[in-house]
Amino acid sequence: MGYLQPAQYVSYGLSADVTDDWITLASSLIDCYCRRQSLNPTQYMERLRVVEGSQTVRLSHLPLLPVAPATLPLINVQARYGKPRRGQLIFPLQDEVLFAFSLPGAWSNIDPTTVDFVADTGELIFPLNILGLPYNEVMVTYTAGLATIPDAVLVACAQIVKNAQATPGLNVKSATIDHMAVQYFENTLIDATVQTLLQPWVSTRMG
Repeated sequence: MGYLQPAQYVSYGLSADVTDDWITLASSLIDCYCRRQSLNPTQYMERLRVVEGSQTVRLSHLPLLPVAPATLPLINVQARYGKPRRGQLIFPLQDEVLFAFSLPGAWSNIDPTTVDFVADTGELIFPLNILGLPYNEVMVTYTAGLATIPDAVLVACAQIVKNAQATPGLNVKSATIDHMAVQYFENTLIDATVQTLLQPWVSTRMG
């Protein structure tokens, strides 16, 4: 489903006879550029490493957004801890005692309501487990996206359509006909203007 609706075509500078396939093309290019399935609310799963000495991670797709009937964007959270490498033990004797009664490497379920999060930045802050060991890897299932598609995305969608319609050959940068050379200066449909409009929603990681 395209981001622009037929009733919006003219108000965003497109011709009234623009067909839906142009909008579908532009919307797909936006998703690819932003490295995500969709800007609409979508469920994602990420497995992330926790930096040593920290209990925070940052999710890739923003903003975090709960989807009804859920009240939180975090659907499922798991974490595990592993034995520190040589030289990383802060309290060697204490850590050795804790590991003797624990299962390093085992995944544990975490109540999502105990995890603090910042919706706009995707930062998650995890609590310590009952043994006081720091987590070093987490696996999070969450929802992210835009409840309402903003004007910036709609303008970007319309601009991509205009760029495509203004380019005689979408996959041709230059051509020669007899003694006349023709060069197309628009080498991408997602130009600098479109990139600026979409920058707030580009995911920070591939995948």
